[in-house]
Amino acid sequence: MSTNLIKTGMLLAAMAGIFVAIGGLIGGTTGMVIALVIAAGMNVWSYFNSDKMVLRMHGAHRVDETTAPDFYRLTAQLAQRADLPMPAVYIIESDQPNAFATGRNPENAAVAASTGLLSRLSREEVAGVMAHELAHVKNRDTLIMTVAATIAGAISMLVNIMQFQMLFGGNRNGGPLGWIGMLAAIFLAPMAAMIVQMAISRTREYKADRVGGEICGNPLWLASALERIQGYAKRIPNERAEDLPSTAHLFIINPLTGQGFDNLFSTHPNTENRIAELQEQAQEMGLSGGQAMPAQSGNPTAETSAGPWGQRASGQQGGWRGPWG
Repeated sequence: MSTNLIKTGMLLAAMAGIFVAIGGLIGGTTGMVIALVIAAGMNVWSYFNSDKMVLRMHGAHRVDETTAPDFYRLTAQLAQRADLPMPAVYIIESDQPNAFATGRNPENAAVAASTGLLSRLSREEVAGVMAHELAHVKNRDTLIMTVAATIAGAISMLVNIMQFQMLFGGNRNGGPLGWIGMLAAIFLAPMAAMIVQMAISRTREYKADRVGGEICGNPLWLASALERIQGYAKRIPNERAEDLPSTAHLFIINPLTGQGFDNLFSTHPNTENRIAELQEQAQEMGLSGGQAMPAQSGNPTAETSAGPWGQRASGQQGGWRGPWG
């Protein structure tokens, strides 16, 4: 068993522990036992259903070779290169470029891309992004990250119950730690859950970037995509993600805008560090920036001339490179 897998398991246990502790604050020993039973049931339920729930929460609709032929075929070609079963393919109606993967295993995986990703990025960049998401599937990160989102959402629900109790005078003893304990939990529990999600996501993202670079054949495509998505995410809101912050860590780039403590509490590694790692990987593979860097230099939000599925990205010569031929 890998060190990363052990670390991730410990982090998920910590998140479940936060959930149980809040249950204890609300209802003492009985509340703790009930919370433990609920946490166990949630984990079982999440194993089979969390992927569907997350897709539904973000309004994703499934597409196929008829409804989105180019995107679907590109995903199929990348899945073949990754030696993975064909995942279900979804599109999210959001102008912010972003994407995520979900599913309990490679045989039941789904990948989702926003309309903004498909309309604003070049085909090479889209390939890099989807290769990254398929890397999460290949590394079996998707179940871990989706379960974390489910538990984090449940923690937020319990915190809301605590706030309701305090507002209307319920549980006047304030649980075993009194009112101070309940107030501390209201402020600290969501932060603790966010920190655990951050640790889980950061543990998995760097590896998914590297494997994604191998799958698409050129890490610089993914590096360019990350730079451009980061630029767009800062100025184009994703309203559903803003309403569902517990799912932010699922996306390739943090979809939340206007976070004053982004560098400290972001659920994602620093984008510049990720790009540097991908550039180093490209050098190891003997690739140079001039070979394939479809984003226009110095402007991460510049539009490419051909769009995602048109002729060729700006600056490219000859036919498309990569798994599509």
